[in-house]
Amino acid sequence: MPIAHRNGLQIAYEIVGDGPPLVLHPGMFQSGKQWTRAGYTSALARTHSVITVDPLGLGGSSAPLDPADYSLPRRAASVTAVLDHLGLAEAAFWGYSLGALTGYAVAVHAPERLTRLVAGAFDPISGFRPAAEAMLRDLGLPADADPYPHMRRAARANPERAAEIDALDPAALRANYEAFSREPGVHEQLGRAAVPILMYAGSADPWHDPMRTFAERTGTPFTSLPDADHLQAWRDSSRSLALARPFLAEDCRP
Repeated sequence: MPIAHRNGLQIAYEIVGDGPPLVLHPGMFQSGKQWTRAGYTSALARTHSVITVDPLGLGGSSAPLDPADYSLPRRAASVTAVLDHLGLAEAAFWGYSLGALTGYAVAVHAPERLTRLVAGAFDPISGFRPAAEAMLRDLGLPADADPYPHMRRAARANPERAAEIDALDPAALRANYEAFSREPGVHEQLGRAAVPILMYAGSADPWHDPMRTFAERTGTPFTSLPDADHLQAWRDSSRSLALARPFLAEDCRP
């Protein structure tokens, strides 16, 4: 597995396919291989050089214990470190959930490195808060309860994923989550970013309506996936690919 470096930390990634470069960044508790398992990588590798990234704390990447290492500027720097390691001036980017937040970070802090951005299911206005509130409400828990144990338990529902999560440093996972959950919205900076963006979310996802609001305010294309919640929209790779591939194809034109 190739390794890029950023401030003494390692960022692991894989690359497959041939064509314009496309970075795929996963969500919380996921490594880059989840894109492959869900059917995205093989489909996209027909037209792109697909770069699946392991975020810090996950997969083959370093697992720092300081939440500051997971701040938005440093998340963006991890992506640009991978591009630098490959000798790439720029690439397209597709992120889901935490991956979408990371894409926003690159668009805000290093827009010159992106040709376009596909952002799935993360609220750029209020950040993590709407999803946390919805989860606690659904579980019948008080608004000040800690969502993290419930998120981790849900992620471990798949036995294969559970084994991977259990092999990780729990303190690093928690540090990642602490930074992720406390990031404010980036809508003002993102609205000014000179990067073409396509957004989408399942209609039953708590981040759906805030994303649509941002899209309406900024003229950003937004697609709603009917009747899908956060997990279903990720798992239904055929629907997500159908909406994203025409947008990504712009990089394939001479």
